[in-house]
Amino acid sequence: MICKRQKPAKGGNGQSSIALSLISFSIPLILSGILQQLYNWVDAFVVGNINGELALAAVGSTGSIINFYLLALTGFTLGLAILFAQKFGSGRTEELSGILSTFSILLGAVFALFAGLGAALTPQMLRLMNTTPDTFELAADYLRIIFLGIPFLAVYNVYSAALRGLGDSRAPFFSILLSSAVNVVLDIWLVAVLDWNVSGAAVATAVSQIAMTVFLVTYASVKYPLLRFGSVRKLIRRTALKEGVRLGFPPMIQSSVNAFGNLILQNFMNGFGSQTVAAITTAYRVDTIVILPMTNLGSGISTLVAQSCGAGDEKRACKTFLVGTGMMAVVSLLLTCLVIPMGGPLIALFGASAQVVEIGRNFFRGLAVFYIVLGLSTAVRSFLEGTGDVLYSSVAGILSLIVRILASYAFAHVFGNMIIAYAEAFAWGVLLLLYLIRLAAKWRSQKPQAPDGKGSADETGSYGHV
Repeated sequence: MICKRQKPAKGGNGQSSIALSLISFSIPLILSGILQQLYNWVDAFVVGNINGELALAAVGSTGSIINFYLLALTGFTLGLAILFAQKFGSGRTEELSGILSTFSILLGAVFALFAGLGAALTPQMLRLMNTTPDTFELAADYLRIIFLGIPFLAVYNVYSAALRGLGDSRAPFFSILLSSAVNVVLDIWLVAVLDWNVSGAAVATAVSQIAMTVFLVTYASVKYPLLRFGSVRKLIRRTALKEGVRLGFPPMIQSSVNAFGNLILQNFMNGFGSQTVAAITTAYRVDTIVILPMTNLGSGISTLVAQSCGAGDEKRACKTFLVGTGMMAVVSLLLTCLVIPMGGPLIALFGASAQVVEIGRNFFRGLAVFYIVLGLSTAVRSFLEGTGDVLYSSVAGILSLIVRILASYAFAHVFGNMIIAYAEAFAWGVLLLLYLIRLAAKWRSQKPQAPDGKGSADETGSYGHV
């Protein structure tokens, strides 16, 4: 499917209606993302101000390893969210509980196994990451405890995907609100009062993740009868497994490769010393929250497009893309104007030294001017994924990561530690180019319109695959 210019439509397909739908869906996701990122913010803020810069660097140095697990998990459940939305849009709601039970059980078990292996191999992973000797033991203590919460996050993300597919983005927000409150209270008590150092911050995070999972599972089961498990003998369903793997596996592979690439980049960054590690990892904490409006607006685009495709409403899917892209451009420019002057002061909140703050300030100056490129690539990617075109999106993401890694090593002698920002920005540009090439290819291969004005679709509601 490719979008041509449409005449204004009446009623539910109007641009104002779509914009309001995107805003109402995205705002709870943005707030949820902010609160979720506050886990690491609070951990870093508390240990940085109470235990010092080494503790701050230790927590930051584990980020790429933790993200290896989280990106694989969220990548797979991205595909599940599209599947849930397509089923809901097509009215096939009787299939939702089977998808939910199948992947809650399987992903929970798989990530429990992976978390156990991670805890056992923590020293080896930190050595592979070239973790600095002065932060090694602190980082190991933090990481082993964090692994306890990973299986619960797997179940949480499956339920969150199901609720997003139904159009409910508020429930994940309330679950994370509860979790954030638990995390803040435990961080202060365990680190500031009991002096457990980074171990206390890790315990606070793991317990808060368990709390939000229990809340969300309970809420979904009570609020939505169609999300309740059926017969015990049918908890794992072959058809649901096949469909979920088809949509979830490509973004999971991309996310896993990205996470592995981030391990390489973390090792690359560690070579610049503890101050750069503290500055850049703290800057990424800020950056991750700052770009949430773009990330979650993209989630809104993909969800509404998937629902429209499931319902066979190609015009609304196209309008969602066009309206969403316009909104994305405005949001990305506003974020650039916010971050460039505020990046340094935000890093200073974490108790960093003047040298660390200056490195972080320069990082934002080099990266934030390219937020518009990131925003546009996110909009196009979200449209492609909403139509079910997840494989190309995943391949494009992997190619852009390879470009980022090669650029980092190739030009480090020219730009020093600022190559971390410049290489990422360049990779965003490559990603946008690849997505635009895909849209152009879809345009050339556009199928003729059916007599009723609707494009042909396969059984998943995906249009015009190349």
